[in-house]
Amino acid sequence: MPIQTLKGALRALLLLAIFFTGAWSHASGLIDDVLFYLPDIQFLAAEHLWLTAVSGSLAILVAIPLGVLLSRPSMARWAESAMQILNVGTTIPTLAVLALSMSLLGIGVVPAIFGLFVATLLPITRNTYAGLKGVSPALKEAAAGIGMSPTQRLLRVELPNALYVIFAGIRTALAINVGTVPLAFLIGAGGLGELIFTGIDLYDPVMMLAGAIPTALLAICVDALVAAIAFLVVPRGVNPARAAAHA
Repeated sequence: MPIQTLKGALRALLLLAIFFTGAWSHASGLIDDVLFYLPDIQFLAAEHLWLTAVSGSLAILVAIPLGVLLSRPSMARWAESAMQILNVGTTIPTLAVLALSMSLLGIGVVPAIFGLFVATLLPITRNTYAGLKGVSPALKEAAAGIGMSPTQRLLRVELPNALYVIFAGIRTALAINVGTVPLAFLIGAGGLGELIFTGIDLYDPVMMLAGAIPTALLAICVDALVAAIAFLVVPRGVNPARAAAHA
């Protein structure tokens, strides 16, 4: 290797080492500053998760039966209109939904849960409907041919084959929910938004990051948890990830 090339490579490595050393030193100081807010983070993260769990659970309990109902043949003439109404609902900004909830229900946890419930409801309903409508007609005909009742076909054929799409909707909805909960602070419901918006008001980037970083981590953790549940629950034949794992 020519001497000049070797010197250039060593110089580049030295510059990279200096850069990463400086970046690590800066990050270490930032981490120490953020950890100053650790008691607040722990308390507010618990509130954050509670708001997500309650509103998300209510949305799942309502959205899946609603999606199932809209997918039934008896609802065919109304289903598309209902889905269009739900799709229009997704265009309303979440902050506007929370403001409307506050105007109807006052300030605090109840309007926040209602607003988050509405924001979480739509993706799950849409995916449940789409997943059930996407089940192969041949499977439904075969189930009818062996004497299954409509309820048996739904529970033993349609829902298992639609679970992958339904879980995709749940993952999307809960990720949106976790990222939206900080806005609930604006109507007095607590959560990590307290650190984020207080940091913005005080022009304190460290306080803002103390709320933003845990929010991002919570969203990742919730998404990973739902993905793990889907991996275990969704039948192998309709779950590409599980099929690949057993290939």
